[in-house]
Amino acid sequence: MDRGGDRAQRLEAGVRVRDAATVLHLDADAFFAAVEQRDKPSLRGRPVLVGGVGGRGVVSTASYEARRDGARSAMPMARARRLSPAAAVLVPRFAAYSAYSQVIMGVLRELTPAVEPLSIDEAFADLALAPDGVPEPEEAAAWLQARVAELTGLTVSVGVARSKLVAKIASDLRKPGGVVVVRPEDEDDVLLPLDVRTVPGVGPATQGALERLGVRTVADLRRQPLDTLTMTLGEAHGTGLYLMSRGLDDRPVVTSTERKSAGAERTFATDLRGRDVVLAAVDDVVDEALQRLERHGGAARTVVAKVRYADFSTVTRSVTFPHPTASDADLRDAARRAVLAAGVVEPVRLLGVAFHALSAHAQLALDLDAHLFDAPRRAVVAEHDHVSGRLAVADAPEVDAAPDVADVDDRPTGPDGADTTADTPVDGATTDPVTDPDLPDVTALDAADAADEGPGARVVGRPLGPSPVGRPLDEANARPGLDVEHATLGRGWVVHVRGREATVRFETATTAPARSRVLDLDADPLVLVEPVGVTPPSAVPAELRPA
Repeated sequence: MDRGGDRAQRLEAGVRVRDAATVLHLDADAFFAAVEQRDKPSLRGRPVLVGGVGGRGVVSTASYEARRDGARSAMPMARARRLSPAAAVLVPRFAAYSAYSQVIMGVLRELTPAVEPLSIDEAFADLALAPDGVPEPEEAAAWLQARVAELTGLTVSVGVARSKLVAKIASDLRKPGGVVVVRPEDEDDVLLPLDVRTVPGVGPATQGALERLGVRTVADLRRQPLDTLTMTLGEAHGTGLYLMSRGLDDRPVVTSTERKSAGAERTFATDLRGRDVVLAAVDDVVDEALQRLERHGGAARTVVAKVRYADFSTVTRSVTFPHPTASDADLRDAARRAVLAAGVVEPVRLLGVAFHALSAHAQLALDLDAHLFDAPRRAVVAEHDHVSGRLAVADAPEVDAAPDVADVDDRPTGPDGADTTADTPVDGATTDPVTDPDLPDVTALDAADAADEGPGARVVGRPLGPSPVGRPLDEANARPGLDVEHATLGRGWVVHVRGREATVRFETATTAPARSRVLDLDADPLVLVEPVGVTPPSAVPAELRPA
C-alpha cells in the first residue's frame, strides 16, 4: 500500500483552487528608481541606482537603464557602479515613494475593494469581488496600467491567474509594463519550464537543498514525491513546495491591515567585535524598533533578533513570552538574550530586532506576584529553521547565507553619480526594516508600515536619529538625491556638498531638466524639505511632456 501516495492525494484534494483567473498581482516597475526619474527630469533615460552609497552599500533598486549595464537589486553598490559608471547614485526618499504608493493602491481599489498590499510597490486584488461584476482579466489589467500612468506617470506590471502564487509569478514574466494572464488550462505551460527559484520561499538555503535532489526547474520539483520534500525541507516547507509546484494555492486575498511586525536593522560601517560592543549596539537598534512598535499596538509576544556576520552568514533567534508585553525593559532584555543565543563570537556586520505577535493589550503583572509573572525568565528562546520555516528550541546555531537587501550608508556623489569622497556613513550605521529572503513571515514588514515609513519586504531603511527636514543643508546632513529649497531659485535636489559648497540641480517633475549649479551655502543657504508629492502628467506643461 502506497501510504505516501495516498497522503499526497488527500493533500491535493484538500486545496480548493478557483476555476477562473480572478486574482490580480500588481508590481510597480523599478519603483524607487522610477520615482526618482519622475521627480528629477535630468535623470530620465539615464541609469539610476538607489540604495547605499558607502563601501558596504547595496543596491535597493536599479533603473532599467542601469540593468542593461548589468546592475541589479541586492548587488553591492561598488560593483554596480563599476558596471554602470554613468549611473546617478541616490539615497532612498521614503516620503516620495509612500505618496506614489498610496495613489497606486487607490487605483487598485477603484477596480475592486478587495486589495491586499504586500509592500510599498506591490499588491494583490480579487477581481471576483469587483462591484460591477467580474471583469475580463486583460481589460482589467489594461485599465489599471492606463490609470496608474495617468495619475503618476509610472508603469506597472500585472499578472492575473486563479491563485496568488501564479499571479505573482506571472507579473514578473514580461517586465516592465507587461501583462500576463494565466488561465487554469495554461498553468502547466507557464510554470513547469521556470527556474525553481521563481517559486516563493525558495531562497539560498532551500535552493541548495533542492539542487542536491537534482531539482532546478519547477518541473523537476513536481517530480519529487511528497515524502522526499518533507524529509529534506521539513514538513511545512516541503508540503508547501509540493503544492506550489502544482499551482495549488487557495490563499484568499486578505484586506485586513492588521500589522504583523515592527522592527529595525542596522548595518555597521566597521564590524563589531566582542560581546559588550555588540550588546551596546543592540540597544540602539531596539530603541528604533520600540519607536515603531509604539505606533502599532505597543505590545508584542515574540522578539526576533537577526545577526549577520562578516562572512554574510545569518542567524536568527527568537524569545517568546507567555503573554504580550509592552514593557520596554522586558523587550530590550529579550532582544539582548536572543542576540546572545545567536552567538557573537565572530565579527558582526548587521544586527536586526523585530517584534511579532503584536497586540494593543499587554499582560499586567503586580510586583507582589513577580515570581509568577517574570516573563523574561520564563520566555522561550528559539531559533528559526531557515529550511522548514518553523520555530524550534535553540540548540546549535543554524546558519544561512543571505545577501543584504540594501544597506544605506551615505556618501556624496558627483553630478553623474561618480564617487567623490571616502565612506562617511551616518553615525557609522544605518537602519533597515528586518528582511531576509528565506524568512518571509519572521522578517517582513507589511504595507501599513510602507505607507507610514516607506519600507517593505525588499525596502531599505532610514538613518537613526531625528529627521533633517527643515534644517539648513550642510556637509553633515547632505545626501545625494534629497530635496532642498532655495529662497529664490526654488526646489531642487542635492548632488553633493563639500565643505560649504553645494552642488544642486533645481528641477522638479514640472520643470525642464536642469544642469548642476554650485552654491556657497553661506551666501545662498538651502533648507532640506519633504518631497513635493505626486505630480500627475497632466500637471506638467504641455511643451515638457514626452512626445
